[in-house]
Amino acid sequence: MKKAVWGSIIVYVLFSLVMCLYIYQWADTTIPDVYKGTSADPATFMNDQELLLSEDFSKIRNALYFITTPFEWLLLFILLGVGLSKKFQNWSVGTVKFQSLQVLIYLFWLTLFTTILSFPFKLYGYNLSKEYGISVQPFQGWMKDYLLDFWINFFITGIIVIVLYSLIRRSPKRWWLYAWILSVPFTLFLTFIQPVFIDPLYNDFYPLKDKELEAQILSLADEAGIPAEHVYEVNMSEKTNSMNAYVTGIGGNSRIVLWDTTLNKLKDSEVLFIMAHEMGHYVKKHVFLSIIGSMFVTLAGLYLIYKLMNVIIRRWGDKFKIGEVQEMASIPLFFLLLSVLSFLFTPISNTVSRAHELEADSYAVELTEDPTSAVGSFQELAKSNLSQINPPLIVKIFRYTHPTMLERIHYLENYELKEIEKK
Repeated sequence: MKKAVWGSIIVYVLFSLVMCLYIYQWADTTIPDVYKGTSADPATFMNDQELLLSEDFSKIRNALYFITTPFEWLLLFILLGVGLSKKFQNWSVGTVKFQSLQVLIYLFWLTLFTTILSFPFKLYGYNLSKEYGISVQPFQGWMKDYLLDFWINFFITGIIVIVLYSLIRRSPKRWWLYAWILSVPFTLFLTFIQPVFIDPLYNDFYPLKDKELEAQILSLADEAGIPAEHVYEVNMSEKTNSMNAYVTGIGGNSRIVLWDTTLNKLKDSEVLFIMAHEMGHYVKKHVFLSIIGSMFVTLAGLYLIYKLMNVIIRRWGDKFKIGEVQEMASIPLFFLLLSVLSFLFTPISNTVSRAHELEADSYAVELTEDPTSAVGSFQELAKSNLSQINPPLIVKIFRYTHPTMLERIHYLENYELKEIEKK
């Protein structure tokens, strides 16, 4: 097992090195000749400093992603390999008698261990955003959000793990199915309460202050057949210079949300396109389709984890000091398999998401009939967020839930040219 632990560390280092070489040396991020001089060419809307900053910032962020993701796997494997997971279990069992409290105590030590060792990467990411002018949040505010994340994730994960391991103990062969059945209402519940109870813990949400703009947005919503009474604004300018807008929640708690940075940096016509894009997600039922898709993926994932956990513990349980799947010491193995399977599925989910985003772009430009503002909004988004216009292929596959800015702007420019030809 010591050899396996050291071997995993060496594999991690080699993987990180290869990914950094790919991002910094091997990948071609230059703009193809066919796009040069068009609206999609960053040289037409970014100055030399912005071009340099966007490339540097994106490369560091991408490298950080491919370093931190397997680092989490490494930590979980080390927990199992050196027997620390078993020690956490013994401490928990020796502290209290109730199984639910034992799970919470175990989970606290597990979460604290991984959080502390992952903290340097998180801190580096924060400092990076500050250095490149993306984040304006003071360190105290960032730490407050970081600790808030810790406790919210601990609380939600605690509920999930208590229920999950109760099911494993009661039904060793069917727990994956019962867990999936319970995950459906739980996911819907979290999606429903998030805009009202969770998001306001981080920022202040309020109806859009610009009532004239709100009236224009609601007019678009009415034209699209969306029963909306308010557009919500969130004070993100206290934390960041980047821009964003999104749709969140379901049912009566669904909201269209605009960052105030978006309102401050875009023209009203560009904001209307962004809002029309978010309405496109509603009209095309992308949120609903994503929830349905995730349910089927969760079912398949839980079944695979069930099979893999039984095989791994049967063959190497003595090495990990785990006798049965239902032991708390197997929790890191569950998280490890869940994270790896999620990562492997990412290219598929991102492909679906990019298709939805392009569909929403198409809907928005047809609704607003203003491709010029659409192109302008994406150019400003790229500048504000220091987005890499043409990212490396592997980065796009694993990181991009939206089409690249090159693809989105090129699509809109072609749409504009077609409309001109029709006239």
